[in-house]
Amino acid sequence: MTTYWPYAAAVVCLLSVVRCAARQHCGLRSLLGGAVCGLGVLALLGLLEPVTGISLPLNRFTAFCAGVLGLPGVTALLILRLLL
Repeated sequence: MTTYWPYAAAVVCLLSVVRCAARQHCGLRSLLGGAVCGLGVLALLGLLEPVTGISLPLNRFTAFCAGVLGLPGVTALLILRLLL
C-alpha cells in the first residue's frame, strides 16, 4: 500500500511558502533568497562536518526543506536530528 502523505505535506508546505512570498513586495526575490540561504547553510554544514561533528545527509527531503523553507527548514532538520 502506497502512502501519499509525505507528498501531500510537501505540497501544502510549498503552497504556504508561495502564498507568503506572493504577499511580499518582491516575492520572487525573497523566495529565491530564502532558497539560496537554505541551500548555502546545508552546504556549509556539509563542509564543516569534520570540525563540528554535525551532519545532515543530502537527499530529496533535506534539499526540499532547505530549498523551500530556507534557513528555518535547515534549523528544523537539525532539531529533528537531535530529537530522533
